Amino acid sequence: MGTIIYFLPMPETCECLKKLYRKLAMKHHPDAGGDTETMKAVNAEYEVLFFQLKDVHKNAQGEKYTAHKESSEVPEDFIAIINILIRFENVQIEIIGQFIWVSGDTKPYRDILKEQGFKWHSQKHNWYLAPTWYVKFNRKRKFSMDDIRNMWGTQDVETQPMDKLEAVPA
Repeated sequence: MGTIIYFLPMPETCECLKKLYRKLAMKHHPDAGGDTETMKAVNAEYEVLFFQLKDVHKNAQGEKYTAHKESSEVPEDFIAIINILIRFENVQIEIIGQFIWVSGDTKPYRDILKEQGFKWHSQKHNWYLAPTWYVKFNRKRKFSMDDIRNMWGTQDVETQPMDKLEAVPA
């Protein structure tokens, strides 16, 4: 059986690949009325493409760059996190560079976010998940969320509880 190509055109960066995966997960997830075999094929293709693109990124100006430090992230990590986050209600989920930021009514999900490795940023009042290579260090300049969005670009993730998701026609 040949590979089913869901990601056409070929994504240019890891962030583009993740954005496409989120859309396909919302469409084909079995809890959303999708087909299990199709979702398995989407996951398998994501894993293959992830390893090709995991260190290729794009900043807010559209300039592609390669990560300075190689990521130890594996595709299963992102798949698992997205499958959890898309069920949250009344939250905003953003992919900014290689970070995932979660804001809004996060209190009901606090323990789940902690279990997934998210940390609370007290100054920004958001949860964030940093790439595995990220090392926090002191900077003289403090960046606002808007500064961070402008530097790295942002992609919002739509969320809906799985019991409210409708199957999207093919």
